[in-house]
Amino acid sequence: MRDHGARGGRPGHIAVAGADRWSLVAVAGLLAFVAMLDMNIVNVALAEIADGLRVSVATAQWAVLGYQLPVVALLLPVGRWLDGVGLRAAVLTATCGFGLCSALAAAAPWMGWLIAARLLQGACGAVLFVLMPVLAMRSVRPELRGRAMSVPATLGPLGAVAGPAVGGLLLDHLGWRSVFLVKIPFCLLALFLAWRAMPRDGGLRRPDRRSVVDALLAASGVAVLLLALTLAADRPAWLALAPAAAPALWWWLRGPGGRPVAGVLRAAGLLRAHGAVLALAAGFAAMHYVVALHLQRDDGASATTTGLTVLAFPLGMGLAGPLGGRIADRYGARPVAVTGAALTTAGLLLLVPLGDGWSPPDVAWRLALAGVGLGLNGGPTQALVMGAAPPDRAATVGSTVQCARSLGFTLGPALATAVWGLSGPGEGVRAGLVLAAAAAALAVPLLALTGARPAPPPTKTTDAAPAAHD
Repeated sequence: MRDHGARGGRPGHIAVAGADRWSLVAVAGLLAFVAMLDMNIVNVALAEIADGLRVSVATAQWAVLGYQLPVVALLLPVGRWLDGVGLRAAVLTATCGFGLCSALAAAAPWMGWLIAARLLQGACGAVLFVLMPVLAMRSVRPELRGRAMSVPATLGPLGAVAGPAVGGLLLDHLGWRSVFLVKIPFCLLALFLAWRAMPRDGGLRRPDRRSVVDALLAASGVAVLLLALTLAADRPAWLALAPAAAPALWWWLRGPGGRPVAGVLRAAGLLRAHGAVLALAAGFAAMHYVVALHLQRDDGASATTTGLTVLAFPLGMGLAGPLGGRIADRYGARPVAVTGAALTTAGLLLLVPLGDGWSPPDVAWRLALAGVGLGLNGGPTQALVMGAAPPDRAATVGSTVQCARSLGFTLGPALATAVWGLSGPGEGVRAGLVLAAAAAALAVPLLALTGARPAPPPTKTTDAAPAAHD
C-alpha cells in the first residue's frame, strides 16, 4: 500500500498512482467516528465525574466544554495552517496527541488536570476534523470520491449518536474513566494504518506571529458564539451573548487569515453548500433533542426504549451512507445530495404531528426515513464541497465545512429549546419539530442551485481559485 515514489511531493498531497488507498479512507472514517464519539460520550458521565473528583456538576460540565470549545474555535485557523504542512506528519501527530490526552484525562486526579487534558484534546480534535475530508478526498481517484467521502461523512454522525449508549454501558460496568480510555484503541489502529500507508510528504511548521494573532481572533469569536449556543440549550437567554462574537470575527475576516477563507467561500456553490450543511446539522440536532426529551418526559418511556427508538435514525443513515456514495460516483454528487436532503425533510415533516398516542415504532420508522436521507446526503455533499475546493485550499475548505456542521449541531438544540419555551408546554414539541423540518427543507434549494461560475481571480492573489463543478 505504500507509495515511496510520492516522497518529495508538495505538502498535503497523496499521489494516487493506479491504486486507491482505501486504508487511508478507513483512517479518515475511524478518526471521524472517534472524534464525534468524544463529543457526546462524556455527557453521560458528568455526575460520576463530579462525584469522583469532588466537584459540582456545573464544574464537571467543563469536561465536555473543554473539548468542544477548542474543537470548533480552532477549526478555521487550523485549516489555514494545514494547507502548508505535510499531511502524514499532521495525521500522525494529531492522532497520537488525541490518544495521549485521552489517557491523561482518564488518569486525572483532580478537575484542573482533567480540564487541561480536555482542552489539549480539543486542539488535537480540531486538526483531526479538518484532516478527515482532505484525507478521504486525496486517497482515491476523483471518480471514486463520492464513495470515499461517504465513509467519514457516515461514521462521524454515527459516532455522535453512539456516544450516549456506549458511555452508559461503560459507566455501568467500568466507571467514568473508561469513557476516556475507550478511544485509545481506535487511535492506535488509525496510527498503525496511517504509518504504513501514507507517503512522507513534508513536516510540520511553526505558525508565525501574524498567524497566531489571526488564530486568536477567529478562535475567540467562534468560542463566544459556541458558548452562547451551548448554554442557551438550558437557558435561551444566553443567546443574547452571541452578538458579542461579531467584533472578533469581523476583524478576522478583514485580516490576512480571513480574506483567503472568504475568497474560497465565494467560489461557485461553496457558500450555499456550507449553508446546506449547517441547516441539515441544525435540523438533525433539533430533532434528536426534541424527540428524546418528548419520549422520556412526556410519554414516560424508559431510557432503554428511548435509546432504541432514536437508534432508528443512525441505522437508516448507516445503511444509506455507502449507497449514497456509490450512486453519486455514477450519477453525480448534486442530485444525490438534493434527494437525500429532501428525504430527510420528509421524515422530519412526518414527525411534526408527534403526540402522546404514538408508539415507539410509529416514531422509529419516521426517524429511519430521515436517517436514510441524511445518509444519502452526507458523502455526496462532502464530495461536492471538497471537489470544488482549489487544490491549495483543501484544508481551508475542510475546516469551513466542519465549522458549519459543528455550529449546526450546537445551534439546533439551542433554537429548539427557545421555540419550545416560547410555544408553551402544549405546543413545544410540535414547534421544535417544525423548526427541525424547516431547517432541513432549507438545504434542498441551497444544494439544488448551482449558480454561475465566477470569474477567475487575478494572478498572485490569496483568494480562492474558481470552483470545479461536479
